[in-house]
Amino acid sequence: MLSGVFLVAGCSSPPVPPEVARVSSVPAPSSSVAAPASPSVASSVAREPLTVVLDPGHNGGNARRPDVIGAPVPAGRGKTKPCNTTGTATDEGYAEHAFNWDVAQRVGSLLEAQGARVVYTRADDSGVGPCVDERAAIGNRAGAAAVVSIHADGATAASARGFHVAYSAPPLNAAQGSPSVELAEAVRSGLLAGGFPLSNYLGSDGLAPRDDLAGLNLSERPAVLVECGNMRNAGEAAVMSSVDGRQRYAAAIADGVVAFLRNHAGF
Repeated sequence: MLSGVFLVAGCSSPPVPPEVARVSSVPAPSSSVAAPASPSVASSVAREPLTVVLDPGHNGGNARRPDVIGAPVPAGRGKTKPCNTTGTATDEGYAEHAFNWDVAQRVGSLLEAQGARVVYTRADDSGVGPCVDERAAIGNRAGAAAVVSIHADGATAASARGFHVAYSAPPLNAAQGSPSVELAEAVRSGLLAGGFPLSNYLGSDGLAPRDDLAGLNLSERPAVLVECGNMRNAGEAAVMSSVDGRQRYAAAIADGVVAFLRNHAGF
């Protein structure tokens, strides 16, 4: 089994209602999450739980607290970044934070069904934060076997489409080296097997080494950030806005995480 715990904490900026750590037992996302996992997930044999931390990017309340999310926080490599951002949206107004939240719940349900212990970096889709440095700290404190941050992109070029998986590079510690690269490759394979196209505008072959993402720079555990696709691309926006599309994304990501854990953590 996977031993993953996701904690949620507030930012160290102007006071906001504290977030509460959430482990496992979470309500189902909007609409049904009952679709079965793909065969590679369903065949997993339960063992001692491993922890997987799922980080749904942004938050639904961020827009109402620019004072909080605009405050600088450590971003690694001697730099700072704003605490958080509001994220993007489809042209029809479906918000990235809602997509991230829904897909993360679906991924978590699939992993929990196989015995994983799942920790989320936020407790709902109506709060503020947590800041990007605290999101990394949640994974570190949990001793996560894998940390997956779930996002969607907002590239303005109509032709921009496809997913990419980011990892920290050059690595700042051992976990950011081969383990994170192999987690990125496993998630990429899951998404490809799920029928999702590689990005045609960012990264190379679906992978994007980055030195500017705080959540990855500050992680001491294998960690990746998945940009599931471009919300400004009409075709991908339609998939992301549908229940079936979000379940497909979730199953593909869960398959990738399980494949990584089997190879590297005895799942």
